[in-house]
Amino acid sequence: PALLLDSPRSSPAMGSSFPAPLRLTLALLWQLGLSAAIQWLGLMVNGSKVAWNETQHCKILDGLVPDQLQLCRRNLELMHSIVHAAKETKGVCQKTFSDMRWNCSSIEYAPSFTPDLMKGTRESAFVYALAAAAVSHSIARACASGELPICSCGSVPSEVPGPGFRWGGCGDNLRYGLQMGSAFADGPMKSSKAGGQATRLMNLHNNAVGRQVLTDSLETKCKCHGVSGSCSVKTCWKGLQDLSEIATDLKSKYLAATKVTHRHMGTRKQLVPKELDIRPVREAELVYLVSSPDYCTKNPKLGSLGTQDRQCNKTSVGSDSCNLMCCGRGYNAYTESVVERCQCKYYWCCYVMCKKCQRTVERYVCK
Repeated sequence: PALLLDSPRSSPAMGSSFPAPLRLTLALLWQLGLSAAIQWLGLMVNGSKVAWNETQHCKILDGLVPDQLQLCRRNLELMHSIVHAAKETKGVCQKTFSDMRWNCSSIEYAPSFTPDLMKGTRESAFVYALAAAAVSHSIARACASGELPICSCGSVPSEVPGPGFRWGGCGDNLRYGLQMGSAFADGPMKSSKAGGQATRLMNLHNNAVGRQVLTDSLETKCKCHGVSGSCSVKTCWKGLQDLSEIATDLKSKYLAATKVTHRHMGTRKQLVPKELDIRPVREAELVYLVSSPDYCTKNPKLGSLGTQDRQCNKTSVGSDSCNLMCCGRGYNAYTESVVERCQCKYYWCCYVMCKKCQRTVERYVCK
């Protein structure tokens, strides 16, 4: 059966734990010198088990390129934030695409990846952008929370505060997050194993799109002060939205992504839209080089896990509907007993007591 979103697997290294066809595909990609510039996402497997207080810890993941290793050795304290970013990238990606045929399950294989994340597809464009945003996001928030001794709160906004509030608190340090996050996420593009020039340009472009969406998410957050919560005075600061909100914006860009090609524009080669090459690539759009399969059936050579046994929504008309999710193959229904909290009552002071109720729900899975 397909790898299900609600049935997570531990991330295997490229070895005997992969199905035979998949091992052959990955081996071929490695022989061609192709490696994903997001191999650092493999830190989500065992990175949290490391203290990150010795430079030798930087060798825990084979996928780190020289620039990343150097950054790690010089800034060991950043690695906890980078490990957190790897974990968030996985969780947020899978949640964001849980209603789609491609549900980001292949990210489980980090630091080795299947072709859907190796060949410049629109899926890889999304993951690169999200991962780049996640690194800067994690570092910026770690600065504000006091977890990083090398940085502190973001600078006080230059704009004049509005009536009824003043600048204060501790804002997310986006400037430092972008500085260190881009150095780490873009490092692999300087490596000889990062693929051809077109792939490097595509990855750098999509990384930049992810960071721009992150920057655009910076908003004013406030806390009220006053007698009995009157909010007579507000203290405000600049804070980033949660990564899930940023992923939602990136998903919209994924759905409208532009297929590009690598050709001469003037004196040098650039990425240009394949169908509309009369205009340059826009800074705000995600770009990809290779068309994706429909992800309906399992095909290791294409990185498609298929949708067999995936849960679908019988009443939906969206991408999670049984018609679209199951690609017209039909679906099977089954019932399941669910135990839930119910008839909850609040008692003064201060606790809530609930009963446990059991109900039967109907589920649908693709044939």
